[in-house]
Amino acid sequence: MKNLKNRKAIFWDFDGVIIDSMPIRERGFREVLSSYPKAEVDKLIDFHTKNAGLSRYVKFEYFFKNIRSESNTEIKQAEFAKQFSDIMKELLVNEDLLIIEVMNFIKNNPQIKMHIVSGSDEVELNYLCEKLDIQNLFKSIEGSPTPKVDLVKSLMNNFDYNNNDVCLIGDSINDYEAAFESDIDFIGYNNKELRMLNENYIVSFNEID
Repeated sequence: MKNLKNRKAIFWDFDGVIIDSMPIRERGFREVLSSYPKAEVDKLIDFHTKNAGLSRYVKFEYFFKNIRSESNTEIKQAEFAKQFSDIMKELLVNEDLLIIEVMNFIKNNPQIKMHIVSGSDEVELNYLCEKLDIQNLFKSIEGSPTPKVDLVKSLMNNFDYNNNDVCLIGDSINDYEAAFESDIDFIGYNNKELRMLNENYIVSFNEID
């Protein structure tokens, strides 16, 4: 694996990589879907956990179409997405949730252009980064509803990055797929199952020279 500090740019996933938000994301889904059977919500949580890099819009659509077999739920999905975002804006504005070793690496390597490419809602994402006072550490902060695959491709084109100079660091199969589609290196973090897909894996940023 190319030395991480020699990269010209790093694309970062947000949830589970920069911030320890997964338990709160699960709580949000359970709260907004509390009127539905627990067994159905459990199926969504399983899908959410396995596809952490997908947007909430995709997950709510999956819940209604694949789990509940409902149709014409676009308005309902939008309402739940708004409720979900309100919960996230309240609970994730907490500096204690930031993953310190990752934040230290980002702060200590200003020579690298850092970008966030996330499955989280882009408006919410920028709100959180501003409230957490980390927005100035990143060249761009982008999220859903644009799929992560498209976000990565757009960044590669807009900044004219060479494939060999860029990598994507993430904790889900969706992050791996987004990197693969743009032919850039993927580096797994905070999900040991990714070691089976890819040899590039960071156990701890504290161990990087």
